[in-house]
Amino acid sequence: MKQKELKIAVIGGGSSYTPELVEGLIKRFSELPVKQLYLADIEAGREKLEIVGALARRMAEKAGVPMEIKLTLDRREAIEGADFVATQMRVGLLEARSRDERIPARYGLIGQETTGAGGFAKALRTVPVILDICRDIRELAPDAFMLNFTNPAGIVTEAVLKYGGGVKTIGLCNLPIGIRMQVAELYGVDDSLVDIETVGINHLNWTTRVHLDGVDITTDFLEKAAGSSGLTMKNIPDLDWDAGLLKALKALPCAYHRYYYMRDEMLSEQLEKLHTVGTRADVVKQVEEELFELYKDPDLNVKPSQLEQRGGAYYSEVAVRLMTSIYTNKKDIQTVNVRNNGIISFLPDEVSIEVNAVIDADGAHPLQLTRTPGAHIRGMLQVVKAYEELTVEAAVHGDYDTALQALTIHPLVGTAAAAKAILDDILTENRSYLPQFFQ
Repeated sequence: MKQKELKIAVIGGGSSYTPELVEGLIKRFSELPVKQLYLADIEAGREKLEIVGALARRMAEKAGVPMEIKLTLDRREAIEGADFVATQMRVGLLEARSRDERIPARYGLIGQETTGAGGFAKALRTVPVILDICRDIRELAPDAFMLNFTNPAGIVTEAVLKYGGGVKTIGLCNLPIGIRMQVAELYGVDDSLVDIETVGINHLNWTTRVHLDGVDITTDFLEKAAGSSGLTMKNIPDLDWDAGLLKALKALPCAYHRYYYMRDEMLSEQLEKLHTVGTRADVVKQVEEELFELYKDPDLNVKPSQLEQRGGAYYSEVAVRLMTSIYTNKKDIQTVNVRNNGIISFLPDEVSIEVNAVIDADGAHPLQLTRTPGAHIRGMLQVVKAYEELTVEAAVHGDYDTALQALTIHPLVGTAAAAKAILDDILTENRSYLPQFFQ
């Protein structure tokens, strides 16, 4: 890469998360000298892009960082010659997310942005757009790394690995680093002293090993984690983990496991909120409206603290740390979404997994696991991964039968009748976003 000439393109630059990313780039500018930051969005996101872009420029000016911030509705302009292309899109905007959450609820099932039928609908809309972006990258920035934050991140990453034509891609999520930070907080230490081993797929992973300053504290940590209200995410109801469950699992499930291990409680809470405050998308829409009113303030030149309510803690840390490690050939260890290649022996080689990897100038190199996952992990992973494989195929080829297979086997759907009803609703209500199914 050209020293002092880095170009980063952010697809979905009008996102409310963008100030978080800009803050991270400012903090690490001495290590990651970004000359040009392109924020790209679509016409429907023009107003938000202009608001976020103006705030980003004020932030860079206040920090005294010579980073040129450009706004564009031309994705190709942003991608051309880029060193990194970060994707943080929401195809269909929050209105589509609200539908994703409401459709399963009609049938007494969990509706969630990335998990189950809701995540399935989002994947169908998103995968074709991501593959279009891959075509632009191959043509305009063939050496660029595509860093994907777009949910469902595991499915999107797998689609690029299988159908992206060789684009260098790494999937990202803030869950693993969030767990590491929460371990550090639980023990009152700096997070640099904490090492965790993660095994699984995006939003379905387990922390199987925790080391504190080189000492294995996994058992002690799991005892402390039971009932610990901090081990969750802003967008997931905070129901305590049962001590007996953690002891039996010998691992800490990620926050999204609540939808599987506590399905009835989570569904009950979701349905109750649906009739009071609405879907999570409805709540986020209100939070975003308030955020963008703040962003409009010409005197605001830092990331506002209210952004933490949006649910993207450590987003910038994950994204900027990864870019920095690639740029500087750092060879540190981060938890990312990559091609399996035998790391999890009971999953196919070509699928995406979320594990620890060494990061260098060539990208991410997954590390062998120190503990082989037991049957309780293997069983759930194989089923949900099979669902993800089918979802990728359905999204790419617009195949109804494959889509029906995917929904039917998902543990949060589970019956053919419900799967067919939900699939038909998804296709009907997302028709304009799913041309692959209606050709």
